Amino acid sequence: MTTFTLIIYDAPIANERALTALRFAWTADLEGHKVQIWLFENGVYLAKKNQKPSQGLTNYGQMLEDLIKSGVDVKACVVCAEARGVAPGELIDGVKIATIHELIEWTANSDKTITF
Repeated sequence: MTTFTLIIYDAPIANERALTALRFAWTADLEGHKVQIWLFENGVYLAKKNQKPSQGLTNYGQMLEDLIKSGVDVKACVVCAEARGVAPGELIDGVKIATIHELIEWTANSDKTITF
């Protein structure tokens, strides 16, 4: 079993990087690997509650919720969230606000770190 730390920089809908990251996380989790997701910069928007994408668009929030329910750890950068006015209470249940020290710990103990 491999431990993957995924670092996501992009907001939902902006482009396909966030979707690709979540698809990778879902597949790795399905295959039995340990997955950790770190939301950086505009990536913190992936964790906003009550996302309502237009018909036909992917619901990134629901994908993230499903990953959390399956045991994937998700953390959002506190500095990034505060800079964007995203309060902890606005985040999907299970997403934890964290410091860069926690990202360093994750990456130091991961087999693979991938950025999107």
